[in-house]
Amino acid sequence: MRLNRLVAGVLAGVVCLLGQQFFPLREVKPGMKATGRSVFSGSQVEEFQVEILGVLENAGPKQSIVLGRLSGGPIERTGVMQGMSGSPVYVEGRLLGAVASAFPFSKEPIAGIRPIEEMVKPQAAAAPRVARANTAEGLAALFPERTEIVAGGTRLTDISTPVSFGGFTQRTLEHFAPQLRSLGLEPRQGVLGGGRPAPQMGEVGRLEPGSMISVQLISGDLQVGADGTLTYIDGTTVYGFGHRFISAGTTEMPFARAEVLTLLPNLASSFKISAAREWMGTITGDHSGGVSGELGRDARMTPVMIAVKGGRGAMQYDLRVVRDRFLTPFLLQMAVFSTIDATERAVGAGTLNIRGRLEWEGGLPPVEIRNTFAADTGVSIAGSLAVAAPLSYALQSGFAEMKLERIRLEMEFVEEKRQLHVDQVWTSRQQVRPGETVQVNVVLEGSGGLEVRRQATYAVPLGAVAGPLLITVADATAANLADFQQMLTKPAGSPAQLLGFLNGLRGSDAAYLRIGRQDPGFQIQGRLLPDPPPSLALILQRTPGMTGTAVPGTSRLAEIVLPADGHAVTGTKTIQVEIKE
Repeated sequence: MRLNRLVAGVLAGVVCLLGQQFFPLREVKPGMKATGRSVFSGSQVEEFQVEILGVLENAGPKQSIVLGRLSGGPIERTGVMQGMSGSPVYVEGRLLGAVASAFPFSKEPIAGIRPIEEMVKPQAAAAPRVARANTAEGLAALFPERTEIVAGGTRLTDISTPVSFGGFTQRTLEHFAPQLRSLGLEPRQGVLGGGRPAPQMGEVGRLEPGSMISVQLISGDLQVGADGTLTYIDGTTVYGFGHRFISAGTTEMPFARAEVLTLLPNLASSFKISAAREWMGTITGDHSGGVSGELGRDARMTPVMIAVKGGRGAMQYDLRVVRDRFLTPFLLQMAVFSTIDATERAVGAGTLNIRGRLEWEGGLPPVEIRNTFAADTGVSIAGSLAVAAPLSYALQSGFAEMKLERIRLEMEFVEEKRQLHVDQVWTSRQQVRPGETVQVNVVLEGSGGLEVRRQATYAVPLGAVAGPLLITVADATAANLADFQQMLTKPAGSPAQLLGFLNGLRGSDAAYLRIGRQDPGFQIQGRLLPDPPPSLALILQRTPGMTGTAVPGTSRLAEIVLPADGHAVTGTKTIQVEIKE
């Protein structure tokens, strides 16, 4: 009987202890002493001291922040560091929350502590991000602002997440740094922790509250890892950072255990330099209160192969990129920019040829990429954008079934500006009758007196109405613009239609001879019906529920590709031929 009562008492004590593992925000008082935990060297979790200064209630939407003065260990000389985000803080042995924010340029290490109650509460599903991020510059508009409290001319803001890059060129970091910072990510320029995690999953027991982790956005021959600290481990569920990472909502990003190589004190914001060691699990949620994830879970990533040939030899990069409709194009753009930059010369004329394909799950047809760029200096920007833009357009189309399977790219750089400009266009006759042919002559002019001549023949259809026939020789940009305008008027209705549109986009290694009339055309289920008979046009215009959309301007009757022999083509010229009855 006494044994049963003893067992019952022990069980009751355990239940009570579990119920009291969090320190309630309502019991926080100024002057309380607390203890924090974080890694300052290697993987050893060390303690530091915290003096509670007070609570900023309703600092965010139904959110509060506890202010604390940190001390002990290296904090005396570094202050609050990037990489400390998520460091757990305990009061009387119970978890109060995580170090999450700080005052930039502060003379004292005063931090904002995110209450653990806000970190572990269920999060609502992230609202759909409907804006497009077809460029790196447009990416930041898709994500909410970081938490920021202004007081006395200074700011208490979320601690920036340090991002270590491995295998990237310095120019890549400099070019994309503004976009990374707008997301709350601080690129460590010139200080590349890098580190390639071991392929096997690490032992769960190697992680504890206060351990350093690295969320791997890109792994392989190129690495991008965002560093932070674990706050709380509940079985196989982990919580960390204490603030949003990139506001991805429900997500799937692998994370690895990280070791701190050294600390770097800095007047603006000190930071930890760390390296990823072995995979530990997957981040599955990214919300305003922090990140959450699952230990031992493998994250699905997209394999990417980039082969580059140029003046500095041939290189092949094999990497994996996180699957995210908004982040993946941006990360791919950075990777392509860096691989081109590592191969081409930074100053001087050059030409870049790109061939590749975006492959999709579920048997959907791949998107073929074919483009040529020539410039007097640096083609990295144009080349990387040409790859990222169609991927961004496809992933953000709203079709949930479009899941990227793999990406393959082959690029060749030549230290010579191979560019042609549309110089002259003329026809064999100025007037033509239905059923007759007209020959179109085109001269493309390059540097050094280079001329490339092309000819094409067009037969005017029988029954063609009298009037002007427009003949345009255009580069890819001008030719694609009309199709983009039509797609904006009537978006694709299925993945197959969208992929057909992307595969129909023209590469800049040719000129495009377009024959058209100043007559209305109709876009019907993604296909152009040019110059219909008046009776049919009237029906299409007045039929209720008709899926066709009137396309203003020139209706295209025919298009002929004029190859440019590996040169990039620029410019547009239009002439006119009269159709006689």
